[in-house]
Amino acid sequence: MRFSTLGECLFGGPPVRIPEDDCFLKTFLTTCNMAHGLVDCGASVAAFPYTERSARAERESGRGADPGQIFSERKVTRKARKIRFEEVAREARVSIATVSRVANGSQSVSRPLRERVARAAAKLNFDLDGRRRARVIAFILANRGVLHPFHSAVLVGAEAYCAAHEYGLLFLPLHYPPDVAWQKLHLPAVLERHDLVRAAILAGTNSQNLLDFLTEKGVGFVVMGNNVAGPWRQAETSAVYFDDVEGACALTRHLLSLGHRNIWYVGNCRKLWFLRRYQGYQKAMEEAGLAPLKRDVNCEEAEDLGFLATKSILGGREPLSAIFAGDDAAARGVYKALHEAGLRIPEDVSVAGFNDIPEAAALTPPLTTVRVFTDQVGKQMAELVLKKIDHPDSGPEVITIPTQLVRRESCAPLAESSSKGQASEPAPASVG
Repeated sequence: MRFSTLGECLFGGPPVRIPEDDCFLKTFLTTCNMAHGLVDCGASVAAFPYTERSARAERESGRGADPGQIFSERKVTRKARKIRFEEVAREARVSIATVSRVANGSQSVSRPLRERVARAAAKLNFDLDGRRRARVIAFILANRGVLHPFHSAVLVGAEAYCAAHEYGLLFLPLHYPPDVAWQKLHLPAVLERHDLVRAAILAGTNSQNLLDFLTEKGVGFVVMGNNVAGPWRQAETSAVYFDDVEGACALTRHLLSLGHRNIWYVGNCRKLWFLRRYQGYQKAMEEAGLAPLKRDVNCEEAEDLGFLATKSILGGREPLSAIFAGDDAAARGVYKALHEAGLRIPEDVSVAGFNDIPEAAALTPPLTTVRVFTDQVGKQMAELVLKKIDHPDSGPEVITIPTQLVRRESCAPLAESSSKGQASEPAPASVG
């Protein structure tokens, strides 16, 4: 199935082929494109994965330097070059952020500065009020696959809230390096189109340099706090978290309540989400006076990670009665490795995962896991970003959404006598 793509129009990139049954596209396309006349209402739109290579091609072709390329009346037309906030800021001798605050109606800007910005905008024939009429929110999926099921579900929740408040979503997958200054980031020019994009929701894996870029360009945003890598200024940033640390702690306590002591955590703790869940697991184990048991595998594919970690534990003949996989895809790999070894779930080894993706309940046996309310994550992020638009002078706000333990048949009480693959004695607690 071929989709005409936003990427083709903005960046000259190839279309993305996406399965007919992909739920999140069906949802966000309606408001993002039909409600705002961005593209032909009879077509579906997918996103173009924007990378550094894309940025170079954009600059070399000249498209990146021309922000006048827009969608209008079901066709793409090239219009005269648009005056951007940077030029107004330069003319008024103020920062871009000041121009953005004036355009958003913020009262934190003094009257003399507002008047100076207004005079500069008039001189350049720039409509400051056009920013207030823009009703599109950019949903940025950073450094993750475009079809990632977790973030797709977050997008669905964000789209539902935006649609209910007559805003559309512009879906922008992009990849950027975390270790360069914000000035050196090459991002889609549409993010600087203040007459089109009003604010941004940041999903995926992000870094402080992107937060700095958006701040300097005058783009309001809300970020998923769980997945911000490296040092970042949390006190300055509106964020939504889901409580995966407490969720992992609750799951580990559940396994302990079933009598398990040799509980292994498998994951790739170089990834933020695996590391946070390990911290919750570690807390529960140490509260029980037990040493954490971790098998950390540097692998990008979660299912392969679970398979390889389990094979390593079994190959080392380690004491084992339960495995906590850092996400459900890794748990699928754990299932595969245990089945190959002739071990039964849960009779020989109990298995648990995290995220409660739809496939978790379909595994044999159904997987015990932790549910993340992904639609609520998306809705809360959308609510916060719209609140920032309505109240530009409000300070940063942080929301944490609880998780829920989902008990299924993959975990069972530890048998009185040790089964094949289990050990009867618990691992000793670490000292000092």
